[in-house]
Amino acid sequence: MDLLRHLRHFVVVADELHFGRAAELLGMAQPPLSQSIQRLERELTVELFDRSRRQVRLTTAGELLLGEAEELLAGEGRLRSLMGQVRAGELGVLRAGVPPETPAVTLRALLDGLTTRAPGLDVELHELTTAEQSRMLTERTLDVGLVHHPVEADGLRFGAAVDVPLGVLLPRTSPLARGREVPLASLADLDLVAAPRATAPGWHDHLLGVCRRYGWRPARVRPARNPEFLFGLVLAGGGVAVEPATVARREPRIAWRPIADAPLAKRTSAAWPDRSAHPAAPMFAQLAADVLADAEPAPPASADPPPVPAARPWPVLFDTTG
Repeated sequence: MDLLRHLRHFVVVADELHFGRAAELLGMAQPPLSQSIQRLERELTVELFDRSRRQVRLTTAGELLLGEAEELLAGEGRLRSLMGQVRAGELGVLRAGVPPETPAVTLRALLDGLTTRAPGLDVELHELTTAEQSRMLTERTLDVGLVHHPVEADGLRFGAAVDVPLGVLLPRTSPLARGREVPLASLADLDLVAAPRATAPGWHDHLLGVCRRYGWRPARVRPARNPEFLFGLVLAGGGVAVEPATVARREPRIAWRPIADAPLAKRTSAAWPDRSAHPAAPMFAQLAADVLADAEPAPPASADPPPVPAARPWPVLFDTTG
């Protein structure tokens, strides 16, 4: 028995106290409506309407049921609305990962955007490397994350990717900082300061492959997880880093110069499991792409020679097969 359906019929009849008008409001014929009320009465073993007079009236049982039925139907409406919000990703808990180097302004914009789009969503944000996120997404202990490509993991879906131009970070006192651009080949015999390979193996191998292809074989790769540690190694001399322009803004003694002969970009996108995905994952992915695209304006003006104009196209060297 579809109790809720019969209760909805009962409430309309109780409000109208007329089977004909109630049937019209419900968009059904009167005989099926009468049968629905009779079935409800049989189920509850009471009479709900006094039909002995010309005017239909509620019995004592009907009057008591009316309040209960209205409350039950209102609860059903709230339940359906609640589940609809869950399906739309507007409620619940979203476990999200972001790379450790994500700037504070980017995190703020991402969290503000999530609050605006889904104020009832509880976001658990975790600082995780691409490798950690890939593993946790595969294990379903993370719902969505921001990863650096290429990503070697099966069973993942990816959102719109954002390519952030990279350049060379070097001390402002370095002779290389005097030029508008820095060829990779001019970095011969210098070390590369970069995040450890374990944090993003695909990206690490891709970066080294491009460096070698364009004439720079770093004397060694110095691992640096923390931006402050990276700055320290660069300022100590003998090593440079390849990072977005925004990283250089954290340290005034560091200069950022575009790469002359091999424009390089770091590709980032959201990733989430392709099965049993959290309903908020696609929304997070689109918001993250919008935030990342807005987070990399042209490098700031300074006393140094000006960088390449922001309008320059940035072809992406992204050969994942070599």
